[in-house]
Amino acid sequence: MRHNRRVILAGLIGLGACSGLPETARLPDFSSFITGDAVRHSIEQGADMLTNPGRLTGQPWETARLIQALEFLSVELPNGPRWNVMLPMAQITVPRARGEWREAFGIAPGARAQEVIDSLTVVRTAFARRSLSGAVDALRPPLFTPGGQDTINRLGNPPALPRSRRALLDARQELFESRNHDRS
Repeated sequence: MRHNRRVILAGLIGLGACSGLPETARLPDFSSFITGDAVRHSIEQGADMLTNPGRLTGQPWETARLIQALEFLSVELPNGPRWNVMLPMAQITVPRARGEWREAFGIAPGARAQEVIDSLTVVRTAFARRSLSGAVDALRPPLFTPGGQDTINRLGNPPALPRSRRALLDARQELFESRNHDRS
């Protein structure tokens, strides 16, 4: 009888894996990047970077950090249980803006957020080690098109992302309002 329970349990786990569980993503643990709540931090930093895009020019590693935050938010906001009440609009608008930044940087439309985040972690690490070739190697097709140096160039000279900017500014406003609501 014990053997049958294991078979049933294994079958249920297998069904769960096929049931289309929501995508998840996590950010790398950079001491200067993650302090406290990753969602709040990503919204604050992302809104700031998108409001002051000139700070990203010539700094592809910073644009990579922005994209990591955007990818994380596009998955966490609609799937994280606490955000449907705190950030009802952001959980819709940030994922909708995902196509904008993916198109701008040549990220495959169907890529999983964690794949993108992990690749950009390698890019950031390579730049920290002053290894341009390591950064170029991390940006390969089909995840990044055209990939390599062309993608580094796009990261170093990012285009305006108006939908993404608006989504993050609205998310930051929702955060502000939810904090004020919690205090009253």
